[in-house]
Formats: sequence, structure tokens, C-alpha cells
Amino acid sequence: MKHRSEYRNPLLAGAIADRINRISRKPCSFMEFCGGHTLTIARHGIGSMLSERINLLSGPGCPVCVTPMEEVDLMSALAGLPDVIVATYGDMLRVPGSKASLLERRAEGADVRVVYSSYDAVELAMSNPHRQVVFFGIGFETTAPATAAAVLKASSLGLENFSVISAHKTTPPIIAALLSSGEMRLDGLVCPGHVSVITGVAPYRQAAAQGVSCVITGFEPVDILQAVLMLVEQVEQGRSEVEIQYSRTVRDEGNPRALRIMERVFAPVASNWRGIGVVPGSGLEVREQYCAFNARNRFDITLPETDEPAGCICGRILRGAASPADCPLFAGRCTPTSPVGACMVSSEGACQAHFRFRGHARL
Repeated sequence: MKHRSEYRNPLLAGAIADRINRISRKPCSFMEFCGGHTLTIARHGIGSMLSERINLLSGPGCPVCVTPMEEVDLMSALAGLPDVIVATYGDMLRVPGSKASLLERRAEGADVRVVYSSYDAVELAMSNPHRQVVFFGIGFETTAPATAAAVLKASSLGLENFSVISAHKTTPPIIAALLSSGEMRLDGLVCPGHVSVITGVAPYRQAAAQGVSCVITGFEPVDILQAVLMLVEQVEQGRSEVEIQYSRTVRDEGNPRALRIMERVFAPVASNWRGIGVVPGSGLEVREQYCAFNARNRFDITLPETDEPAGCICGRILRGAASPADCPLFAGRCTPTSPVGACMVSSEGACQAHFRFRGHARL
């Protein structure tokens, strides 16, 4: 198939779902790690097409959702400093901090800019030589190489007014943490497509070795249904392997050049996942060699400890231990226009996806 319409063909999707339901005999729980998958499943009603034996769970794959409150508070504090421009991706503006979101800080007069790439932030620093530009880098292995490339670009230009706050996270440690927690039984992972373009199959090998089937897939309905079919076939045949459904984009080895750039600039560190906790080795911090571009070193800011909003269960939702409907705040106090928890902020967050498409999902 070559065209998007083919990957959204209702007849083809229905035929795949029918095959899944015919061959599925064992109860299975499959977690989609990527927020893009969560959105597609909700938007197109994929769960309703499948047998009750197949349970689809949302995981911690929305980078906006897992960025901890203290990082939002740090950027909010930086935005309040004179002659500082904060630059980040648009989804981060509405994520609640303990006191305010970046959008609210901008409404109060802080200079908070939306950029579409890390290089936009470098250009912002070049065009504002008398102001400090701090780029808030979030995301997994998909976006971390771009932030690393921006640091290398700023270094080559000798920019003294550009720095980053890295809230980047990596997939292998959080997958290991989920599987070792004992909180739930997972039979398979619907593995993220864009992350895997960079990483290849390496992050999922340990999960497969532990008996968890893994399929890397794309983001259209037929992609995800094919991935579920492949997972069901593995489970029914007693296999646990890493397979690639998204072969039009993903290679076994990933993107070695992007990985080298990421590893050149960043070192793994323990990182706090919003609502989940600290996961060893799951974060990326700027290496000492490029410490001049680490905003944590450049600015001296001390923040009080933060607490998640009372009643919010985003952490359990991100771990796949609860669904959005289980939250007492869902669709009442917490909505996309007035989010309490981070899972309601992003279009890829499980709560917003369920809020938007409940009762009227379709292919």
C-alpha cells in the first residue's frame, strides 16, 4: 500500500479485525506505548472492533504527559527572568505546573515562544543577541537527536545566549520498569513507530526475552490492526519476538547517525516521570563537554517540591493500570479546555483522546 486512504480503508480494517477475532483464543493485554497510537485507537474505535479477549492499554508514550511538574515550574521561573526568552513546542504551553502553565505565564507578560524545531530556537538566539534563549527540549529518542543537533550548532557558532533544559526521556528503561513492577500482566507491546525510526529494534529485545511479544507499527488504523494481528499470532503460537509492521519506515538498526549525535551530546541520568516516579537511566542530560549550553548550570533557581493535583490519577493511567473513565475528575473538573492532569493536555494524551472520541469514534 502506498496511500493514506488505503491504510484507512474500512473494508480492509474490518477484514483484519475479523481475522484477529477468529484466531484469538487466549485473553491478551497489549499496551500501546506511543501517544500517537493512543489517539488513533480512540479516534477510529479500534478497541470496539476487537474481541473482549483483547485488552488494549495506554502506556507512558506521550512526552507531554510524562514531563514532570517540576520541569514546568522550572521553565515558568526562567520565563519570569528579565531578558530571557523561553522556547518550546506548542503542546507544552498548556501543561499545568504547580502554580501556572507556560501559557498563563505568557499571558502575564513572560516571553514564551512556540517553535517548530530546535533549530528555530537557535535562530531565535542569533536574532536576539542581547537576550538569553532557553529551549525546553521534551520527547523521546524521536526528538532528542534534534535537540542535540541544536546544541552542536550553537557550539559551532559560539553562541553564548543559547541553552537547553533537557526533559528528554528514553524508552528501554521505562519499558523495563513497567515489566518489572508486577502491577499488571502484559502479553505484548504495540511499539512506537517514530521512536523506532531512530532506535531500531534494540529497545524491545529485553521485553521479548521476558516473554512479551513486540510489534513496531505505524499510526494509521490498518497499521495498528495489523500489529494487533501479528501480536495475537505470536501469542497463539507461543512466540515472543520483535517484529516490524512499519517496514516502510523502520529498519532493524534504526538511524545510527541520529543515535551518535544524541549520545555525543547527552548522557543517561535518572529521570522523574510525571505520575510514575524516578526511573534510573531513563533521562538525558547535557554532557559536561557541552555544559555551557545546559541551562541548569547557567541559571541559579531553587524551586519548592511539587505535588500532583488531588484526585488526579494520570500516573495510573500512564502505567496502564487505569483508564481515563476511572478518574473522578475526568470530563468534570478535568477537560481539554481546563485540564487538571497532563494526560488531558496533549492531543496524544489518553484522557484527551478518550474525551474527544468517546461514543463517536469511527474509521
